[in-house]
Amino acid sequence: MSTAVLSIGSNLGDRLALLQSVLDELASRVRAVSGVYETDPWGPVPQQAFLNAVVIAEAELDPIGWLELGQAIEQAAGRVRELHWGPRTLDVDVITVGDPAPVRRDTERLTLPHRYARERAFVLVPWLDADPAAELEVDGVLRPVAELLAALGPDERAAVRATDWELRRCG
Repeated sequence: MSTAVLSIGSNLGDRLALLQSVLDELASRVRAVSGVYETDPWGPVPQQAFLNAVVIAEAELDPIGWLELGQAIEQAAGRVRELHWGPRTLDVDVITVGDPAPVRRDTERLTLPHRYARERAFVLVPWLDADPAAELEVDGVLRPVAELLAALGPDERAAVRATDWELRRCG
C-alpha cells in the first residue's frame, strides 16, 4: 500500500466540478482532502485564476501507477497538453509517494518528490490544510511543509485564497 499526495487544479470550464471528478474517481482511496483555494496562475502565460486542492490517497500503486492514474483522470476531463504552464481543464500532479517512506525518483517521466512543490504556495497551503503535520523531502532532508511555506515570499502566499467551496469524499 502506498500513499500519494496529489495536487489538483483547474482554470477552464466548471472548475469545481472538475476538481470533484478527481475525488469521484479515487472514491474510497481518499484519506484526506483540503479545502478549495482560488489561486493566481503561476508562470508566464496570462490566464484566469485556478481552483486548487490537495488530495491524500492510498492504493496498491507504485509511483508510475499514481502518475498514470492522474493522467487518466486528466484525460477523462478532456485535458489537452498544448501549452506549457497554459490554461487547463484539470491538472493532477503527483507531489510525493510514500511506501511508507518517501519514494525518490528522478526520471524523464517522473520526479519525486515533485521538483517545484516546495516553491509553490498553491501546493503547500492546501497540503497543510489536508495534513497539518505534512513533511516534504528537500535535498534529502524531511522538512515541515509549514516551514517551507513560511520561507516563501508574501506575494506568493497571498496569491492563494481560501474559498467557501468543499469537495466531497466518496465511497
